[in-house]
Amino acid sequence: MASCEFKNRIKCVILIGGPSKGTRFRPLSLDIPKPLFPIAGLPMIQHHIEACAKLENLSEIVIIGSYHFSEILDFIHEMKNLYSLTINYSQESTPLGTAGGLNRFCGQKCDNTEYLFVMNGDVCADFPLQDLLNFHCEKKALITIMATETTRQQSSNYGCMVLDKHNEVHHYVEKPSTFVSSLINCGVYVMQTNIFHEMYHLFRTDQEKQNVGEHLNGNNNGAACLSLEEDIFTKLVGTGRMFALPVKNWWSQVKTAGAAIYANRHYLSLYRERKPDRLTSVINHEDKIIGDVYIHPTATVDPTCVLGPNVSIGENAFIGRGVRIRESIVLNNAKILDHSIILNSIIGTYCFVGEWARVEGTPCDPNPNKPFAKMENPPLFNDNGKLNPAITILSSNVNLAREKFVLNSVVLPHKKLTRNYKNEIVL
Repeated sequence: MASCEFKNRIKCVILIGGPSKGTRFRPLSLDIPKPLFPIAGLPMIQHHIEACAKLENLSEIVIIGSYHFSEILDFIHEMKNLYSLTINYSQESTPLGTAGGLNRFCGQKCDNTEYLFVMNGDVCADFPLQDLLNFHCEKKALITIMATETTRQQSSNYGCMVLDKHNEVHHYVEKPSTFVSSLINCGVYVMQTNIFHEMYHLFRTDQEKQNVGEHLNGNNNGAACLSLEEDIFTKLVGTGRMFALPVKNWWSQVKTAGAAIYANRHYLSLYRERKPDRLTSVINHEDKIIGDVYIHPTATVDPTCVLGPNVSIGENAFIGRGVRIRESIVLNNAKILDHSIILNSIIGTYCFVGEWARVEGTPCDPNPNKPFAKMENPPLFNDNGKLNPAITILSSNVNLAREKFVLNSVVLPHKKLTRNYKNEIVL
């Protein structure tokens, strides 16, 4: 596959939505903006930034969302210093949609940019950005979509596409009501920057009906949105300008807390392959580390603990003697006292878990017996009004008394638990 000749610079855009989105991720997003939730020890979108930083000739990363600037500012400064990149945040005063937000904040700022990557902030993956760019250049496409396979039953939850033998997109439907294809949109794109001219021309005939022309030029103060997937892609199918690259790399949406545990496992696995220095060595912990485990350097972990597989321990966390943790995320400043057990759970910031306590959830992994199966995002309650089994969440500042257990439950912030809980939401 031919590689690109970089005559101009590359810009990357990460779309993160806002606090009104991602409600299925609550209560974890009540204290931490969802895009900054730590997965495998790093804020979720830092994995995006790390992938973008590997691109040659990258000029800027722009993060677009409706979170208040103050919630993102410290993260932006940290990323600038860490990666020595130009990183900016553009705050939407009103939701503009994926296409509207792009045009408002990037349409006039791409004069010296040839290629534009766009990534949804709520997807986690082994991002093959260079492969996507090479394919895009080979096809001389206007836009190229990263695609993957899923099951027939799950395909209706995603944007589905049909390709010809040259990988041109000939049919695209966002979340179809009937089966279209098992090939789905991953929410990662590379496009030519003249896409903004195409946006204007594609919608020119609709200006009077939808007032789209004023919206694209930034003169509309209303709440109208433009979607790349529903408004742009559907008009580019069959034009010879939109292609898709099916990939076999790991990919998952992160819509729920269970998906965060799943993503944590896969990012830790990628560390083992590419950044083994991020993982904890068993030499330092008396062989009590099983599989892939990340421990922040500031965390205090007793050497008698048994951790793993697939565990992340956050900044300034304290893990006492004889603690067992598996398939879980422990966030900053949490304190887990001696001989407690944490399984398939997320322990929030400043949580306290007493001695001999047990916190356990139910794994929500994709069905291993179905090829290409993705994470399910079931509703919180089943048809009988009962809580569906899922991972257990202790939100920030929860205090669990010694010798108590919490099973398949969600606990909101600042709760003091002095009895056992099973299949409950603790308000």
